[in-house]
This record gives sequence, C-alpha cells and structure tokens, in this order.
Amino acid sequence: MEKTLRCVRWGYEVNTSSDDCIDAINSYFQQVLSYGRKRKVILEAPLYDNDCVLGNILAAHYLSSSDPSRANSYVEAAASNLVSLEQSTPYEQAVYEAVTYLISEDRDDDLAFEMHTKLLNRFPKDLASLKRAQLLCFYMGQPEPFLGLVQQVLPANQEESYIHGILAFPLLELGRMEEAAAASKKGYEINKEDSWAHHCLCHVLQHECRFKEAVEFMEALAGSWPSCSSFMYTHNWWHVALCYLEGGSPMSKVEEIYDHHIWKELEKDDAVPPEVYLNALGLLLRLDVRDALDGFEDRLKNLAVRLTNQANWYLEWHLDILIVWALAKVGETSRAHELLEGLKSRLSRMNKKKQQVMQKGIQLGEAVFEFARGNYEKALELFGSEFNAIGYKIVGASDEQIDVFNEMWCQLLLKTGQSSTAKEVIRERIKIRDGVPFMWRLLEKSYSMEGNAEAESSAGERAKKLESCYF
Repeated sequence: MEKTLRCVRWGYEVNTSSDDCIDAINSYFQQVLSYGRKRKVILEAPLYDNDCVLGNILAAHYLSSSDPSRANSYVEAAASNLVSLEQSTPYEQAVYEAVTYLISEDRDDDLAFEMHTKLLNRFPKDLASLKRAQLLCFYMGQPEPFLGLVQQVLPANQEESYIHGILAFPLLELGRMEEAAAASKKGYEINKEDSWAHHCLCHVLQHECRFKEAVEFMEALAGSWPSCSSFMYTHNWWHVALCYLEGGSPMSKVEEIYDHHIWKELEKDDAVPPEVYLNALGLLLRLDVRDALDGFEDRLKNLAVRLTNQANWYLEWHLDILIVWALAKVGETSRAHELLEGLKSRLSRMNKKKQQVMQKGIQLGEAVFEFARGNYEKALELFGSEFNAIGYKIVGASDEQIDVFNEMWCQLLLKTGQSSTAKEVIRERIKIRDGVPFMWRLLEKSYSMEGNAEAESSAGERAKKLESCYF
C-alpha cells in the first residue's frame, strides 16, 4: 500500500501505509502511560508496516534492555527508511534521533536528556517521550531538571490525565509534598484508574505518616491494578505493605500482601519476574533492617534460589544491590561476591564521567554485603560517618526506596555501640517524620544504651502510642 501521512494520538504526523500500524503505536503509548502489561503491542507495528520509522524505533526501545541484538535489527530498519522527509516526518526523525542515542552503549545521560528536551520543545504533546525522559532523570537521581521539562510541556497537556501524575513525582522527590498531592489528585480526578497518580499520592501520605489513610486510599483502588505491569502492580502493593509496616500493624498484614500480591504475581503468564523481585526484595530488606525477618526466612530462601540465576543480574543497579543482600543473607556469599565483582567489572568499562557517578553504587553494594553477613563494623566503615542515602539515588531508587539504607545506617550505629551518634541522627529523622514508631524504638534503644532511663521510657511510650493509633 502507498504511504500517506497519518496522525498518532498526539496529533503528530507519521508516514505509514497502515492504519493498523498507527493503532499498534497508539496502543503502545497508552500502555506506557498507564504502566500497562501489554507494552509488547509495539512489536505489531512493524508487522503491519515494516518501513515505518516510528514503529521500528519504538520497537527497538522496547527491546533495548531485554533483547539488544533484536533491538538493533529494528534500529537498522528505521535507519534505512530515514533517508528523506518523503519517507519520514519531522516528528519521526526527532523521536528516532532521541531514542537511538538513548539506547546507545556509551551514551552521556546529560546529552540524552538534552535531546529529549529539544524533542519535547517541538512536540510537547508526546507524553511517551516525556516518560522516557522521566526514567532517564530517575536513574540520574535528578528530579529537578525533569520538573522543569514537565512544566515546559504542561500548558499543552492540561486536560491529559497522565501529565498530572507525571508532574507529581518530581515534586514529591523535591519535598514539595503539598503540590505533589494536588497534582496527584488532579490526575486521579480526571482518570480514576491512573495507577501512577495513585502511587504518587500514596508517597505523599506515607511521607506525612498518614498510614491508615494511605492504606484505605490504595486498597479502595487496588481493583484497577491487575492490568498494570508486574512492576507497577507489585510496587503499589509494596507501598501498601510499607504503610502497614511503618504504622506498626500486625505482621500478618505484611505477610498477606507479600504472599498474595507480590509473590503470587509470578504465577501470571505475562509476569516479568525481575520487576517482581525488586519489590519483594525491597520489602524483605525493610524487615531485616527492623530485625523483623523472623517468619519470612523461608520466603527469602525461595526468592534467593531464583536470584542465583544470572539472567536476573545486571538489569539495574538497585536490583543488583538488593540481590547482593539477599544472597549474602541466606549464605550464598560466593554468588553475592561474584555479583559484586561483576558490577565492578562493568564499572571499569564505563566512561570516566559515569564511573565517578556509579562508584557510589559499588560502595553501597559492598556495605550491604557486609551488613547481610553480620560484619557490622565493616559495613559501617563502608557507609562512612556522614552517610546520606539520598546521595545514592543514582542506583535507580526513589526517596522511599533508598531510605532503607538510612535506616540500615542508624541500626549499624547502634549495633556497633555508637549510641550517641545514633541518637543525634535519629532525632534529626524524627524532626522530619515524627510519626514513625520504628524511629522512636531506635531512639528508645539509644537512650537505653546510654543508661538514660527517663528518656528511654519517654521514647518507648511515644512509640507505643503511635503503634496503637494507626491500625
């Protein structure tokens, strides 16, 4: 069939011979924005029109992390049809240039972000490109430039529900919780099934220690999550479990969520196991840091068996660091060490700029390895005396995900007898979030170690009161 100009959902022109190709591209855009579990629909676009530049380059991006060699064939197909404006439109060319650089082996993250900024300056309605930029900034640990980019395209997308959830995330990462809540609510009001808006509002409620409210809000909406990707489905449930845990709920609620909404996800035919493992490990590590892993040891062992499979390694730094902890915790120290050495080898092959940034990832992995083995003095030495997990977000973790390492540091201070330092660190944390029972229990422990019975009793009473008021 003859190629003609057809428009994708944003209203931008694409040169293709097939309406079905456009439908597949639009379905993919919807899956990206909704965190749907059918993102592979983009692979249908080149089947309908194997000369479509946009269909091929989006298929390449979809496959870039899971099947790079196959992704290259789609890049080549897109490139071969990029010769002139007669075969590709300015929009297709802009997306092609941004995506090919994004998935290149030795990219510079700042330049990749700059290219997406230029693309969105010309084509501000392309929210799929905005989501790529969001992920890029997330792994750079830099919410501020992404907030600027969202604000740049916001005027062209005011009535689009997904833009408001996208806006909410950098706001909450920058501590602008009131604005983040307002943006999340606006997205939710336009589209009740926007799981990312649900997630962002839960972040805010959780940060403000409104645990019961967060749980009620999320559980009322959970019926819309089964259509989400393995990551989004289990991640939203991870947040719910964390609210129960932080609010001092009986451990049975955490067990129920782990068993029925995280581990059980692996039974689904279209599940993506690494996306599940990330949230499963994130929850179990929280329990370990709280000395509450009793009753979950078999679950951790079952999980660790799967994590000895190297197919689950080197997918992303945050997951690798959690795998190091899990393997070391169950006694698979040689495999944990092998993974750490593999990360160091990958670091050595990065450019100098990237090496300097990601060295912190190695340091965090080594500290977690020693913590899991009970080598607390060594772990604390690796963390250092001025540790702040926010500086380690480059491993690809949100404030909430990375904060477990701050909790780990507090525990290490106590476990190595440094109660005075621990006390000051814990007090500072309580100033920011005074409604977390666990922090008051740590403060109680620090006072106990110092023999301050009155302060110990006061902290313990505060913890007890909080533990009884949420659930």
